Amino acid sequence: MLTEMGAYEVEVARPFRVKRGRVVREGELERSVTQALRSRAGATGVIVILDADDDCPAELASKLCSRTSSFPVPVCVVLPKIETEAWILASIESLQGQRGIRDDAVCPADPEAIRDAKGALSRCMQGSRGYVATDDQPALLASMDLALARKRSPSFAKLTRDLTALVDDISDP
Repeated sequence: MLTEMGAYEVEVARPFRVKRGRVVREGELERSVTQALRSRAGATGVIVILDADDDCPAELASKLCSRTSSFPVPVCVVLPKIETEAWILASIESLQGQRGIRDDAVCPADPEAIRDAKGALSRCMQGSRGYVATDDQPALLASMDLALARKRSPSFAKLTRDLTALVDDISDP
């Protein structure tokens, strides 16, 4: 996405993983962002991405964002509707033949409405191979057609808008 934006000077640090159930509790998001900033010297911005699960993505993101205003760097919060894997499903045709995705895999009518997107991805895979989030998610997200994902997934389009705003914010002197 950064390449698409022409933001070649932006370096992305190794992700800092925290369980969703933990980070939504009062004080935990703040602790997690503080720890991430401490362990990544020179960080100039933070993106928090966590599954909305059964929560309304807009409402939960708004609540979480309100808890990040005291940080010395911009922090944006993006919640894929239900699961991050909906973003992968939204561009599944662009991933055919990669990491076990069948050549006939097609995007469901509303990828963000699927309650078990991980299971839906497993059903898009060849034979008995199943989707393994820790292995497959980074590779599939890195290879997917971004324009197709934006078109079919409003929450992915929001990620793009928020990332653009964050890059603009950290690039201004």
